[in-house]
Amino acid sequence: MKLGELVAVLGGQLVAGDQDQLVKGASSIDSAGPADLIFVEDAGSVSAAFSSRAGAVVLGAGVCAAYPGSKAVIETSQPRLWFARAAKLLEPALGSTGIHPAAVVASSAAVAAGVSVGAGAVVGEGAAIGEGTRIEAGAVIGRGVRIGEGCRIYPRAVLYPGSVLGNRVVVHAGAVLGADGFGYVRDSGTGAYTQFPQQGTLVIEDDVEIGANSTIDRGALEETRIRRGTKIDNLVHVGHNCDIGEDVILVMGTGISGSSTVGNGAVLAGQVGIGDHAHVGPGVILGGQAGVLSGKTITNEALGVKPGTVLWGTPARPLSQVLREIAVVTRLAKRQGRGNRK
Repeated sequence: MKLGELVAVLGGQLVAGDQDQLVKGASSIDSAGPADLIFVEDAGSVSAAFSSRAGAVVLGAGVCAAYPGSKAVIETSQPRLWFARAAKLLEPALGSTGIHPAAVVASSAAVAAGVSVGAGAVVGEGAAIGEGTRIEAGAVIGRGVRIGEGCRIYPRAVLYPGSVLGNRVVVHAGAVLGADGFGYVRDSGTGAYTQFPQQGTLVIEDDVEIGANSTIDRGALEETRIRRGTKIDNLVHVGHNCDIGEDVILVMGTGISGSSTVGNGAVLAGQVGIGDHAHVGPGVILGGQAGVLSGKTITNEALGVKPGTVLWGTPARPLSQVLREIAVVTRLAKRQGRGNRK
């Protein structure tokens, strides 16, 4: 693409260089070539960026006082974000490959124009797949599944019957969507367990990305819903009846038990554990291995902390508080040790 075209789509200002200059890819400062775009977030990286082989540099306004004539320069308020969006636009389009002869597509499935279905993939009865979606090798699309436009389902992902995906959803390899939730009723007399009905649905909204080997269960009697723009890392589990808000981040190893909710813009770091019927408020940040107990509600307002405050520990509380508690316990342990030596 031409630099002028990128600026027209993404905004920013071309302050040096030619708008007709072609850019073919996005790269790091060290690896960039003359047709590549790089970005700079701080003044400390400017010298390396301008001495690199890159043809164009994206940076924040005011980061540099003067620009060399050898580089095209785009100024923007969020250079990393501009760079990431540009990289998406510069990715080579994967043209449609059609339906592979070794794929199995039910006669009643509705497959739109430009859909690719890889070798060994299975598309069940009554499924509907939107225009431009790619179903990679070995993926299984169950009966009645609905997938929107521009999605990508990677190899060996499994979408259980009745699951619904919006547009531009990415499901990485080995993910399992719409399986039965872990819900059982115990016989108080015999101790035997009977499965509670797992007959609800799973709805994944637009622009969601689901990492490799993650699992999201369908609702028991109603639905599990992952809302627009949420990004889910590898090896994450979301239980039945959960409602995960918009633009939420769920990092590797996070587990969310059934009937819990996570508010818009929340961030759950690695190995966070959420009990059943718990509620994490909008914008809450839970640090690695933090925990929310079953039935509890945790919000920034209730804790009296500012947005952006990291919560940690079990039960989750402000990190500054946890560090003070650890310091107190450490001092007490030292005093106890000195007392035992007397």
